[in-house]
Amino acid sequence: MQQVTPCIWFETNAEEAMNFYVSAFPNSKIHHIERYAGGQGIPGEDELKGKVLTGIFEVYGLKMMCLDGGPVFKPGGNISLAVEFDTQEEIDAVWDKLMDGGTPQQCGWISDKFGTTWQITPKALGEMMSDASATPEQKQALMAAMMPMVKLDLPKLQAAFQTAAS
Repeated sequence: MQQVTPCIWFETNAEEAMNFYVSAFPNSKIHHIERYAGGQGIPGEDELKGKVLTGIFEVYGLKMMCLDGGPVFKPGGNISLAVEFDTQEEIDAVWDKLMDGGTPQQCGWISDKFGTTWQITPKALGEMMSDASATPEQKQALMAAMMPMVKLDLPKLQAAFQTAAS
């Protein structure tokens, strides 16, 4: 049972964002949308009538919630959603979709067109960094290769790690 559910606050485009996310990430889906109906006593609901009161969607098995709450909160980079991939092809496909209106950042981070921040990383990166048999030189080479990257390049990261082992 998932006990923590991220909730993303949007001004008025939560449904558009959910549709975008389930199109960007394979094996993702929208579970349910509850809309503002009016007359429920929710502050600001008249302006949001028909918008998303709560939306439940899933990205790679992680259920998330979103809502249209008006302009009270703005997106920020103080939290990000980290997603690991097995192959460079998977990284490239999701990265390219999130770049549609998004802004790339260093080390595999990207802010999408809705202001949500994602970390798009290869699973092997974490495995190499936590490898108990890896030398400090391998980990240093891995970090040196990763730090100047924007979109992470798995073959280059693996090559840096392996070259330092020699």
